[in-house]
Amino acid sequence: MYVLKVKGVAKIPDYVQLRDNEFTLLAYFRLDRPERALEKIGLADKAEYILQVVNEIPFGEIKKLEL
Repeated sequence: MYVLKVKGVAKIPDYVQLRDNEFTLLAYFRLDRPERALEKIGLADKAEYILQVVNEIPFGEIKKLEL
């Protein structure tokens, strides 16, 4: 699974994309509201780890997650 942090501009907020190994979009959520999106794809129990990784990477960088 891959994570990508996207910088918002003006009125558009920052977003996070979660993609599978084939790079298919699994989840797309605001950086300040991840709970519902992670719950929807069954990763609510891994939310803390995912958010930690997201907060560490710079905008525009893709990082592989080992879940």
